[in-house]
Amino acid sequence: MTMHRFRTFLALAFTALVLTACAATPAPEPATDPLPSWNEGPSKARILDFLDRVTDPDSPDFVPVAERIATFDNDGTLWSEQPIYFQLVFALDRVKAMAPQHPEWADQEPFRSVLAGDMAGLAAQGEAGLVPLLGATHTGMSEAEFRAVAQEWLNTARHPRFDQPYKDMVYQPMLEVLELFRANDFQTWIVSGGGIQFLRAFTEETYGIPPEQVVGTSFVSSYDWRDGDPVLMRQPELDFLDDKEGKPVAINLHIGRRPIAAFGNSDGDLQMLQWTHAGEGPRLAVYIHHTDADREWAYDRGSHIGGLDQGLDQAAQFNWLVVDMARDWSVIYPFQRED
Repeated sequence: MTMHRFRTFLALAFTALVLTACAATPAPEPATDPLPSWNEGPSKARILDFLDRVTDPDSPDFVPVAERIATFDNDGTLWSEQPIYFQLVFALDRVKAMAPQHPEWADQEPFRSVLAGDMAGLAAQGEAGLVPLLGATHTGMSEAEFRAVAQEWLNTARHPRFDQPYKDMVYQPMLEVLELFRANDFQTWIVSGGGIQFLRAFTEETYGIPPEQVVGTSFVSSYDWRDGDPVLMRQPELDFLDDKEGKPVAINLHIGRRPIAAFGNSDGDLQMLQWTHAGEGPRLAVYIHHTDADREWAYDRGSHIGGLDQGLDQAAQFNWLVVDMARDWSVIYPFQRED
């Protein structure tokens, strides 16, 4: 083989190797949509832009990992709250289950109305009527016993409209938000008016949020002994109401840092969003607006459940993000997905 032919052979061989290597290299995978249940539009874009800005070390809005705190209301923000709050349904079901041991309830309000199925009579009792109802169904037992009772109910009770377990009435788009925030090194906290121990019975399984990152309304607990073992007993006395002005107080007490992102859906979350918005640096304050009567419910001003009145006005004033469920979400619940 002459030197010229040898060089030609090497050139052809090298070309073949290059072509083979190129053919063996797979094409790059298309970028995965981090919020697949969100329709393209300003709401989705604003959430993604916020995350890009606060996590990019070269961005003037960069936020250190330790300060990446996001808080989420639960009722109406992470799961549905109609036709009545799910924890209230739990309390009503508990009254019926406990009634054989309490024959006196047949003549005592608010228990009489509950047992008679008289929701108008129960509503007439007002908030004051709920205190003995919650006291009877949520206390007088250990914390471990209450957790077991709550978990059993969550695993068996079904929503009257959708015939799904209550714990499955969660919003698929918000599950994606929680996952995306955690993927960007955020702590995701629940800050809810719901009972803290009721929430802790399901939040880790359902939302991936551990019990130590759950803030809620609490009853007084006492330290006691039972059968030679220490127990925490739930007492029929309200310890802290985690609603409205109570939410920033609870955030300061339990978290110790002001959130840089907060999600709510009602005037009960207004102060949490105000507190978040008022901090220095980049902020994201979000209202989930219930606008989809076909796939969920439509309500805001004047609603007895999850009323949103002042919050809508302040959202417009301060340019908070208002998510329109009908417009922005392609699917509402996980059980409605086609995949």
